[in-house]
Amino acid sequence: MYALRRFAVRHSRSYEWFYQRFERAIVALDPMFRTLGYQRVERPVAFIEWGVKSLLFDCKMCGQCVLSSTGMSCPMNCPKNLRNGPCGGVRPDGSCEVKPEMRCVWVDGWDGASRMRHGLERIAVVQPPVNRALEGSSSWLRVAREKAAMGRDAHVSADPSKYALARAFRRARRLEPASAPLAKEPAAALADQAVAETTAVYDAPSAADPKSEEPGQ
Repeated sequence: MYALRRFAVRHSRSYEWFYQRFERAIVALDPMFRTLGYQRVERPVAFIEWGVKSLLFDCKMCGQCVLSSTGMSCPMNCPKNLRNGPCGGVRPDGSCEVKPEMRCVWVDGWDGASRMRHGLERIAVVQPPVNRALEGSSSWLRVAREKAAMGRDAHVSADPSKYALARAFRRARRLEPASAPLAKEPAAALADQAVAETTAVYDAPSAADPKSEEPGQ
């Protein structure tokens, strides 16, 4: 396990290339997952994910995988579960202070990130604390669900802010519909209005009409 974990770090660029294409494939399966139900496929997919990632990365199935942001070195292998860099106890040779036989996962992470195309940008991003409620769940399915939803939103509107406003307006209309909805005008009212508009021009005397001048002028 440990040897394969170090191998992934040394070949992080190739893993990054593969992961980008795998992510697109898993997101493309979102319609099938939604049809079957994400809850139904959660257990079998999580089992497969655990088998693959535990072999390659010694994965702990935290449910919030950040391998692509940590140089393909899983931060959950750190005895302190540090997600944003090493502690102050890294030894001069790069080994862990808790497990001296193990190289610090963040020393490996920096090494792996430096080999990746966008690794040094991603490793600088601050990761949120681990949500323990997600342990054991599939991060593959979470990526598929979230990125597919973002793609659908972007497809509906090229301007995300406009789409968010329109969606909020629809919710507001459901909660508080218009008090006076539009209705067709009665035919009789429309007829009276049309007659008034057609004849009103003859009601007022025209200044250019000589018959409209008063006698004696």
